[in-house]
This record gives sequence, C-alpha cells and structure tokens, in this order.
Amino acid sequence: MDIKVLGTGCANCKATIALIIQVTQDKGLQAEVSKVEDLREIMSYGVMSTPGVVINGKVVHAGGVPPRNMIEQWLGA
Repeated sequence: MDIKVLGTGCANCKATIALIIQVTQDKGLQAEVSKVEDLREIMSYGVMSTPGVVINGKVVHAGGVPPRNMIEQWLGA
C-alpha cells in the first residue's frame, strides 16, 4: 500500500502523517508512507486544502486532520 500525505509541513500535516503511521503500526499493516511537500506535485492531485491523503494514487482526503476511525476505514483495518 502506498500512502502519501500532501502538505507543506504545517502542524496538521505532521499530525496526519504521525496518525497514519501509528494506525499502520497498530494494525500491523505494510504500507509505504511518504510526505509530499512540493506544491506542484500537491496541486497535480487536485488538492487545494492540506493536508491531503493519497492512497494507491487516489485522493481520499483533503483539509484538516482526519479522525483515526476514518484512517482505519481507508486502510481496511
């Protein structure tokens, strides 16, 4: 599973990536989690409000820190 967190490094972006990593570890999931900070790449996904979350190439969230239960749903955990 390929997970990208889109954002320029704000507190919400950092909280989102930390939460996603925590959920993947807690559930024993194999995932490649990366941070995308390049504005052109972020905009290429059509995300105008960060943090954005992209899973396997599909945008699943944009704007604000997603709740843990939402992340678990995305990951099928």
